[in-house]
Amino acid sequence: MEKGSVLTVNDKTENYILDTWLGSQESLKCAVKNHTREEELLWYRGEGTVDLKSGNKINSSSVCVSSISENDHGITFTCKLRRDQSVSISVVLNVFFPPLLSGDDLQTVEEGSDVKLVCNVKSNPQARMMWYKNSNILNLEQNHQVQQTSESLQLSITKVKKSDNGTYSCIANSPLQMETKDFHLIVKDKGVAIPIEPIIAACVVVFLTLCFGLIARRKSIMKLCIKDEDPQRETAL
Repeated sequence: MEKGSVLTVNDKTENYILDTWLGSQESLKCAVKNHTREEELLWYRGEGTVDLKSGNKINSSSVCVSSISENDHGITFTCKLRRDQSVSISVVLNVFFPPLLSGDDLQTVEEGSDVKLVCNVKSNPQARMMWYKNSNILNLEQNHQVQQTSESLQLSITKVKKSDNGTYSCIANSPLQMETKDFHLIVKDKGVAIPIEPIIAACVVVFLTLCFGLIARRKSIMKLCIKDEDPQRETAL
């Protein structure tokens, strides 16, 4: 590019962050300033190219981002010169949206086993998270452990008891909005463990007993048949 020529986006000459909101629409206009020749422009969304119409490429080019969602948060739009792609300018979308919660909301476990309740969260700005149980702030017991990251709030319960049964509520509170998601934990009675080895051994004994019984019966039948045949042989002689 000729000395003194620069790329701008929405009249800004440097990379910048664009604050926007869920469901809104943003227009990004890239232009070549102080150019002495016609320049073709390219747009990128992340690593992928944006398809541009033929009349939206030379010296200036615009892209429209409509129906902005939480998935657009952090996405980078970059405008480049086709003939020298080292010349570029970028815009990062900073999308504000209330907490969005998800997770496995029903778990049935056996008394004495371990369980994890994982509340996944997406929020910008980041939400303050906490657990409630049966509409009251959760009192952490020795078998409870809470872990929080920017993407989840996790409650681990080791050796669950009947008293752990109930509804656990994941509360996400951000400057925009408070959201709640319920997780239902059902603790059932511990099953009686049935030893497998004695059952297998008993089956083997029964099987062998039947086999020996069949063999003995077959021998007895064969002896009777041989005795029945002897008188006939003597008559024939």
